[in-house]
Amino acid sequence: MSTTRTPHLTARTFLVHGLLAGLLGGVLAFAAASVVGEPPIDRAIALEESGGAAADAGHSHEEGAHSHEESGGHSHGDEDAAISRGEQAGPGLATATIIVGLVAGGVVGIASAFAVGRLGGLGPVGSTAVVVLLAYLAYTVVPWLKYPPNPPAVGSADTIGERTALYFSFVAVSLLAVVAAVLLARALLARGPWVAVVAGAALYVVVVGVAGLVLAPIDEVPDSFPATTLYAFRIGSLATSTALWAGVALALTGLTARTWRAHQADVERRAAAAAL
Repeated sequence: MSTTRTPHLTARTFLVHGLLAGLLGGVLAFAAASVVGEPPIDRAIALEESGGAAADAGHSHEEGAHSHEESGGHSHGDEDAAISRGEQAGPGLATATIIVGLVAGGVVGIASAFAVGRLGGLGPVGSTAVVVLLAYLAYTVVPWLKYPPNPPAVGSADTIGERTALYFSFVAVSLLAVVAAVLLARALLARGPWVAVVAGAALYVVVVGVAGLVLAPIDEVPDSFPATTLYAFRIGSLATSTALWAGVALALTGLTARTWRAHQADVERRAAAAAL
């Protein structure tokens, strides 16, 4: 029996562990978003609403009164809002972070199952940790550096399609580049682990660097938008994603370690029984 491929560490086991880890990551992400993510969003929404109120102030009082009467005393904003701000920041945010966590955990779990025994001398726990770290860097950190998120009231509605396409194009390049880097590192392991790691890292940096230069920048933040609010929102967004991946990493490596110890204990019991 292989030292890393065991009946205990099957693809199904990794998938289940990944989903559990993703659930924890989603809960931690919700907690982080509630503490550091929502306050700058509230400030940005307040800025957006104050800008809209200032524009509406130019309308005549008679027109405003007529509109108020037709709406039955309620603003159009309140009438059109299907989901309140409280629901967005509460159940809506929790649902979103948990779903993202489950998807991330499931994908990383399957990737970890594939990586076991294929990353040099790393055991199941070490290879799982490497997979989660690379996923965090390639999917979250590097795209955040190229296309940092913007809060409400920033960005034109006319360019949302273009901005979305640019962002996900860069994410796709980053993920493909990290896979290519790992494959190159594996091919060069015979020349030494340092050579393999440096070569793989260099390949990734070159590919994403070229992509960063080729893909158009996104710069739609108005000069009047408060820099502190923008900075707080972006840091909050990164902290939320980091909390998610930290939860996935801790839970998935912990569950993998427990399963691996159970396998080793089973092997020792069988060896002891065979020696009798």
